[in-house]
Amino acid sequence: MNSAPAPDTLQPAESLDVAPARPAPTVVEGVVHAGSSRWLLPLLTGVSGIALVSVVVLWQKVSGMQEALARQSAQTQVQAVEANAMAKQAVSLAQESAARAAVLDARLTEVALQRSQLDELMQSMSRSRDENLVVDIEAAVRLAQQQAQLTGSVEPLLAALKSAEQRIIRAAQPRLTLLQRAVARDIDRVKAAAVSDTPMLLIKLDELVRLADELQPANAPLLTGQHDKNVAIPPKAAVSWWQTGLEVFLGEAKNLVRVSQIQSPEAALLSPGQAFFLKENFKLKLLNARLGLLARQIESARADLTDAERMLKKYFQANARPTQASAALLQQVQVQMRALQIPRVDETLAVLATAAAGR
Repeated sequence: MNSAPAPDTLQPAESLDVAPARPAPTVVEGVVHAGSSRWLLPLLTGVSGIALVSVVVLWQKVSGMQEALARQSAQTQVQAVEANAMAKQAVSLAQESAARAAVLDARLTEVALQRSQLDELMQSMSRSRDENLVVDIEAAVRLAQQQAQLTGSVEPLLAALKSAEQRIIRAAQPRLTLLQRAVARDIDRVKAAAVSDTPMLLIKLDELVRLADELQPANAPLLTGQHDKNVAIPPKAAVSWWQTGLEVFLGEAKNLVRVSQIQSPEAALLSPGQAFFLKENFKLKLLNARLGLLARQIESARADLTDAERMLKKYFQANARPTQASAALLQQVQVQMRALQIPRVDETLAVLATAAAGR
């Protein structure tokens, strides 16, 4: 298409008139120009065909590219529509999720509030349970201590302390650890305490009251030559009546004058009637000591036993068997009564008071 300009022979005539006169071509130049014109037309035709084919091919390529672009544009539009729809759906889902999250946050706040209230309620119930446990243990221990004081036995106190220890272990509360240790120490202290048996002391006091009727006043004649009732007395040989009367007379004569050693002058002046009341007063002292022991008035009982011992040594025969037996039994009672002091559980009660106060 970009062909070379036509030769000078193809120029218009107007230009020929204007141009200066040229010399006529020679034969050789004419041959050359004729050959060029003959090859130039096919060349131009081939170039034009090639250009036309190229244009067609390029046009087809451009058309394919346009179609591909159109398809891609259509696909892009479809994808854009789908993306827009998905974006709207995502926005709606996000809004719905936000709403659900807000609802969940509200419910979580309510659950947290309810949990805090439940924790406070449980702590309150736990404190109330612990306080009730402390109050029950304190009441049981005090009652057991009173029973121990009244009965003279440590068994009620020991049973109450063991029961309190088991209840504390079942509760498993750290704030009751000090109470558990105090109870354990008091249990060991009560077990180690030597306490006399009150029923046995009462039996010995009753035996002393029974022996009081067999006591002989210090100014009474000392009976000698008495044999045991279980020992058989050999039969005496037959004697005459005057020998028997002589023995009776001599025995009565010996009773008219009696020499004995009396430690207390008051005992020598006792009449038979006063001796009876002396025994009764001795019995009253023993009975008062028995009542004092039952009432847990240990000091009063000890004072009565001391008075009874003083009366026994002052007004009754010291060498007589009932007096010696009474003195030995009375001494045993006094010794055992010294061990009647019930051990106290002050440490447990102090810890209970502290726990009840909430400190």
